[in-house]
Amino acid sequence: MLIGKQSWVFQNKPVILETGVTGGPFESNGALPEDFDLLYDDLWMAQDSYEKAHRLLMEKAVEIVLQKGNIQKEDIQFFLAGDLTNQITPTSFAARTNAIPYFGLYGACSTSMEGLALASFIVNYKGAHQVLTGASSHNAAAERQFRYPTEYGGQKPPTAQWTITGAGVALVARSEGLTGQFPYAVSATIGKVIDMGLKDPFNMGGAMAPAAVDTILAHFEDTGLTPDDYDLIVTGDLGEVGRETAYDLLQQQGCLMDKEKFQDCGLLIFKPDQPVLAGGSGAGCSAVVLYGHLLNEMKKGKYQKILVVATGALLSPLSVQQKDSIPCIAHAVAIEYGTVC
Repeated sequence: MLIGKQSWVFQNKPVILETGVTGGPFESNGALPEDFDLLYDDLWMAQDSYEKAHRLLMEKAVEIVLQKGNIQKEDIQFFLAGDLTNQITPTSFAARTNAIPYFGLYGACSTSMEGLALASFIVNYKGAHQVLTGASSHNAAAERQFRYPTEYGGQKPPTAQWTITGAGVALVARSEGLTGQFPYAVSATIGKVIDMGLKDPFNMGGAMAPAAVDTILAHFEDTGLTPDDYDLIVTGDLGEVGRETAYDLLQQQGCLMDKEKFQDCGLLIFKPDQPVLAGGSGAGCSAVVLYGHLLNEMKKGKYQKILVVATGALLSPLSVQQKDSIPCIAHAVAIEYGTVC
């Protein structure tokens, strides 16, 4: 059901039934290694290119979901996923391997919640029984496309962020017939493209912060809720610079909350002493933190209701070379843990 100008409410409680989370060597040394299902100890992952390794991350995440749920791929109606690299080639090639009817998505680092919102909408309105959705990124593949190959050793300013190597996939299913407690999607707010004129590709957090704020405010306006209705509001990958900026902007707009309630996946995934500059980023960042760490914390009882706001910078190498500004977007999904029937 549409409420307000840009939000959906899911009355039929589409359930996040199973998840699969894969990562790389930097993530295995990060703050959340126990929340991954599979971690690789090198970026090549026994492949002959970083892009093929990226594809493998998604293939393995899907494989893990199916194994954990004891589900055949023929039982899945749709696969909604995307990444950052070369016309989402890694995801599309993984979709070739999985042979599940496929929607390729591109929302940059907002892809994870774009996919979860659409999967929840499809399942909620009985367009499918079970839908897979996910997002992924690979540090070396992203660096080679958007900046410089890692072998080049280019220097970065403190505002830059570290693209995570990982894939997060969720199986979204109808709640009919299920008993017990599960995480399920309550609502989603679809963001607008916001461009404040920033042009620095090494300050993604600063560029994306206004889009995150716009979507958060729209969510509260549409739903009539406030920050007090959530145990946690977490952005996708604003990093240190973007989180501070977004929090200040929210305060200025009268959206008041305890700062500890306002977190960021790009800051949660790594340890403070890891050399990630302003924090983690990448399409896989919010996907692995949500489908691994945050859902595990919900199952342990730490959070009952969270709002996940994945942010994306919709730039390309071409737009940077043409010195264009950076359009950004954010999509939000509210997730609750509880009894579905």
